[in-house]
Amino acid sequence: MVKIPQYVQDFFPGKMGWVATATREGVPNVTPKGTVKVLDDQHLIFADLFSLKTRQNLEQNPQVAVTVIDPATKKGYQIKGTAELISAGPLYEQMAAGLKQASAALPTPKYVVKISVESVYDQSVGAEAGKQIA
Repeated sequence: MVKIPQYVQDFFPGKMGWVATATREGVPNVTPKGTVKVLDDQHLIFADLFSLKTRQNLEQNPQVAVTVIDPATKKGYQIKGTAELISAGPLYEQMAAGLKQASAALPTPKYVVKISVESVYDQSVGAEAGKQIA
């Protein structure tokens, strides 16, 4: 595992995360997730609310990539890692409670995905695009 640089952690709040997964055979799926956030300096987390393909893919292949961007500044970062599906326990309960507090209209998550970070890339427009930074 690698540590997410502090400036990347600070960039995440309020951003939509685009989560990429693939089947065992490599068929890709990318979907937006409004619940992606930094859990700590080595993990991301998001909740599954409506994600049938994402869940099926992660059950077959835990490799995942998450990209967040800010269109206004043309900055962005991609984090790659290994996902763990969690459907009970303190982390699940904490995420479910946070979602209910944010909006009572949201369904209870089927599970949360905890991502152990393995690499971080700059996705900003410019000469550093695609450069591994952690």
